[in-house]
Amino acid sequence: MKNAFICDAIRTPFGRYAGALSSVRTDDLGAIPIKALMARNPQVDWAVVSDVIYGCANQAGEDNRNVARMSALLAGLPVQVSGSTINRLCGSGLDAIGTAARAIKSGEAGLMIAGGVESMSRAPFVMPKAESAFSRSNAVYDTTIGWRFVNKLMKETYGVDSMPETAENVAIEFKIEREAQDFMAMNSQLRAVAAQKAGHFAREIVPVTVPQKKGDWVLVDQDEHPRETSLQALAKLKGVVRPDGSVTAGNASGVNDGSCAVLLAGELEVAKYGLAPKARVVAMAAAGVAPRVMGIGPAPATQRVLAMAGLTLDQIDVIELNEAFAAQGLAVLRLLGLKDDDARVNAWGGAIALGHPLGASGARLVTTAINRLQVTGGRYALCTMCIGVGQGIALVLERV
Repeated sequence: MKNAFICDAIRTPFGRYAGALSSVRTDDLGAIPIKALMARNPQVDWAVVSDVIYGCANQAGEDNRNVARMSALLAGLPVQVSGSTINRLCGSGLDAIGTAARAIKSGEAGLMIAGGVESMSRAPFVMPKAESAFSRSNAVYDTTIGWRFVNKLMKETYGVDSMPETAENVAIEFKIEREAQDFMAMNSQLRAVAAQKAGHFAREIVPVTVPQKKGDWVLVDQDEHPRETSLQALAKLKGVVRPDGSVTAGNASGVNDGSCAVLLAGELEVAKYGLAPKARVVAMAAAGVAPRVMGIGPAPATQRVLAMAGLTLDQIDVIELNEAFAAQGLAVLRLLGLKDDDARVNAWGGAIALGHPLGASGARLVTTAINRLQVTGGRYALCTMCIGVGQGIALVLERV
């Protein structure tokens, strides 16, 4: 097997729902980090890129015609560079990077671009076709997040719990205290704000200029979601599933817009184009769990990928665990035998603070993990996340 190296990684800021990036089309949003990769690596012959693989969870609106291909063309990549969009829901961006790495490792590809995009603000409403002639009934579904066009057999067999409901299920089943959830949420926010002020995210963000209906363009160069908070403020929030529930808007990830792209290369391409590898993709693995507790998925996925890599958690220096909900994040840590406040986990904040644009989040984890490895001098990083309909995915990186 050949080595697959990540040589560059860049993302847009993550915008709030209906916020600073909400006027940017999804395919245009996906093009921004690809264009940035091209500008940052002018010595590369972009015509020889084997493929562009993007993750995207929605694909019901402006992202419906293979958004990877559209974003690649809009970014200015040569027309002969192909593109493919994959959907593993929340894990799509991480899966895209792992899939690209596998192509390089097998020898079928040399240069690859992988990442993901999601504009949850611009997710459309959809309507089913009539099931009978002259039908007068209809339905409308919001595609922003969660179930639509539900299969009755799926509902009867596995349930179709909403994402907050699955987090509440995890909190109850694994006895995750409300106080612990709020503490994780507070730490996520405060760490993200501190990392933002320290300039850590400036290294991984390409600013986005957004035209306005009136006046000059607005430059968006920081994540819009982080905010300073306190345990007292978080404790005042009511449950989103039920009033006495422990899952709140404060200890859950946001609904966001953003994109991220990474440049992967094999050893020959690194030498040929004078690239500077930042990390080696060691292994990727996915695992299934019961859909009603989908949030625990990172635990078996992590165990599987560590076994593949021949590593233990003790050897991991940086952990980027996607905080879909504090409840599931804590359940994963405890299932893996880690402390709630393990210093390796989300040291620059997580999705509760930074946001969770579904298809882009996995690529963001990789980008942040690589930058943390560079800053700390650590060797190995683990990126892992839960996935709707009951899955987990995990990827291991090695700094080079």
